[in-house]
Amino acid sequence: MSVRQAQPSDVHEVIPLLLSAIGDIGQMLAGTTDHAQMLDTLGQFFTQSGNRLSYENVYVLEREHQIAGFFLAYHGHDIAALDAPIIAQLREKGRSGDEVVPEARPNEYYLDSIAVSPNYQGQGIGTLLIAEFEQIARQLNHERLLLIVDLDNVRARALYERLGYTEDGSIEISSHLYDRMIKLLT
Repeated sequence: MSVRQAQPSDVHEVIPLLLSAIGDIGQMLAGTTDHAQMLDTLGQFFTQSGNRLSYENVYVLEREHQIAGFFLAYHGHDIAALDAPIIAQLREKGRSGDEVVPEARPNEYYLDSIAVSPNYQGQGIGTLLIAEFEQIARQLNHERLLLIVDLDNVRARALYERLGYTEDGSIEISSHLYDRMIKLLT
């Protein structure tokens, strides 16, 4: 089992996992409710550089030569630049782009998304991915970590609390409320 930086060729395995993690946010980022168009748009962003969904911000955990899980992370001070291509694409579709909310503050290293393939759930892979996220944060000298959790996702929240994350307010994204959870690395 190994964690590695994603490559553009991982698109067909990562994007369905991404959608399982972000739900309706995928529709907002893609500017469509059509599932095929959403997959295509998010896939295009994944294979390009310089945006929030880029493979550059994704790490995958492989098991048995398959992607068992992934996480997407970036620093809050980069959000404006990373969201600019997504906002531009939404404006081309006649939307304002205002629906793209900067989730992290400028001093936070943000775990945007994390998901484990259904075939590998219940095997501790989510915990391993979070540990890798934290290790990368340490290597990059980021001290304040952030993730968000759906208010209804009791299981994920329990995991995050067990790993030392504490509530730090809430945020509304796509008309849905999430708790912000932070952890300070020392």
